[in-house]
Amino acid sequence: MTQDELTKLINEFLPYPSEGQHYALRQFAMIVADAEREACAKIAEDEEHHIAQWVARVIRLRGQS
Repeated sequence: MTQDELTKLINEFLPYPSEGQHYALRQFAMIVADAEREACAKIAEDEEHHIAQWVARVIRLRGQS
């Protein structure tokens, strides 16, 4: 998820966040996104096919950009 996407979601949830609220919501969103990526990667990783292993790696790499 890009910074712009996070900001858009935060502003939809809380239209006028204070600086502290914005920071806290951004951090929370990043934690949730990381957890969801890892859950998806584990599902792919459990598959025997080599393409599924590649998919798991790609999913994990998304969190590093």
